[in-house]
Amino acid sequence: MDVRDVAPADRAAWDRLWSANCAHYGASPSADDNDELWRRLVDVECAMGALIACHSSASPPVGFAHYVLHPHTFSSRMVCYLEDLWVDPDARGGGVGRRLVEALIARGREHGWRRLYWHTEADNAVARALYDRIVTVTDYVRYDVALQ
Repeated sequence: MDVRDVAPADRAAWDRLWSANCAHYGASPSADDNDELWRRLVDVECAMGALIACHSSASPPVGFAHYVLHPHTFSSRMVCYLEDLWVDPDARGGGVGRRLVEALIARGREHGWRRLYWHTEADNAVARALYDRIVTVTDYVRYDVALQ
């Protein structure tokens, strides 16, 4: 399994995976929003980034992890939020999701991040089965306020 930073040449493959992810969650971002997300993901100066996973260096991506780095009030070290983790349904069960999370953990350790965190729906049994093998769930409760 090859896990690496997304590159400009990955746009078409990423579009395919991102579209499947959005369809799964019933989301329909505009073309402009997708273009802006892609611009952020490939901009090395942006706090947002993406890892992609391929079965080999010559094969197309089968999964991605979008993440956002941000400051933290209790530490001078950055914190990383894993915002999206998606694996092509045909590639699930083969360790792709785990490799993406492990690669992000390794990157965080390498760069001295304070923490990596994420959330998922309470009824997302497939994702939670993976996450529960990697880390212990916390007691935090999330609240959302839609602003638009």
